[in-house]
Amino acid sequence: MKKDELAKLQAYLRKTFGAPSLEVRPQPKKDDMAEVFINGEFVAALYREEDEGEISYQLQMAILDMDLEGV
Repeated sequence: MKKDELAKLQAYLRKTFGAPSLEVRPQPKKDDMAEVFINGEFVAALYREEDEGEISYQLQMAILDMDLEGV
């Protein structure tokens, strides 16, 4: 993904989730993937999909059972 695309996605996700510390970082080995961090901690993968000229993005977040302890 390009820098301007990552910046737009970051701004959108910060606004949507109310998380000013959220960062979208490029995945150096893949052009269609980025990583999402909050407070420096990896929280999700972000994928760019292109189908018949339409572009969309998929946010994939895994929540481990141990992450739910104490909540």
